[in-house]
Order: sequence, then C-alpha cells, then structure tokens
Amino acid sequence: MNIPATLKYTEDHEWVKVDGDYAYVGVTDFAQGELGDIVYVEIETEGEELGKSDVFGTVEAVKTVSDLFMPVSGTVEEVNSELENSPEIVNEDPYEKGWMVKIKISDTSELDSLLDAEGYKSVVGG
Repeated sequence: MNIPATLKYTEDHEWVKVDGDYAYVGVTDFAQGELGDIVYVEIETEGEELGKSDVFGTVEAVKTVSDLFMPVSGTVEEVNSELENSPEIVNEDPYEKGWMVKIKISDTSELDSLLDAEGYKSVVGG
C-alpha cells in the first residue's frame, strides 16, 4: 500500500497535496483498492465554495458508490477532466494522474487537523 509522506490525509481516505494557497485532492491507494474497479467519477461542484467535510462528488465502482468529502474548506477551482472518459486512472495512479479536484483553500489552519502519512497508516492498519 502506497502512502506518500509528502501528502496529508483524512480518515475518509482522501489525500491532499498542498501547493501554496491551493491543494489537489484525490482518494488514497487504500481507498481505490477497497472500491475496486472505478467506473465513473461524478464531480459537479466546480466553482462552488464548500466547507470542510462537505461532499464534493461521488466515485462509482462496480459494486458501490462512495461520496467524496472536502478535506478542508475551499473553492473547487478545477476538476480533473481526464477522469470523465478514463475513471480507471484513479485505480492506476491515485496520487498523480488520478487527482480529482484542485481547490483554493479558504482556511489554511484546517490543514493542521489532517493526518500525516504515519497517522493515516494507523487508520488503515498499515
């Protein structure tokens, strides 16, 4: 199981890559493995300002549909358009090509509540 030390994590299995006032968000390697083959990613919140823990979209796998939760408050600036035609990218490369949204962070202090790699490992039993 891949848990990069350079990222932050939520207990809901989202990862966050901070880049200044912006952050990229996706689902973890653990999450994509638990979901199985991802067949559809639906994110219709581009341009919306959402609070921490708000649902920003859903991911559909062969056997289940899961909500995607905002790790921190912010505005959804961009949605990864590659996922529309190739949702399997999330399974193949969850931390790079499989990012889901780019957000403008509203409150950077909320980043302090996220887990580091070691903390996330303890959540998933790694």
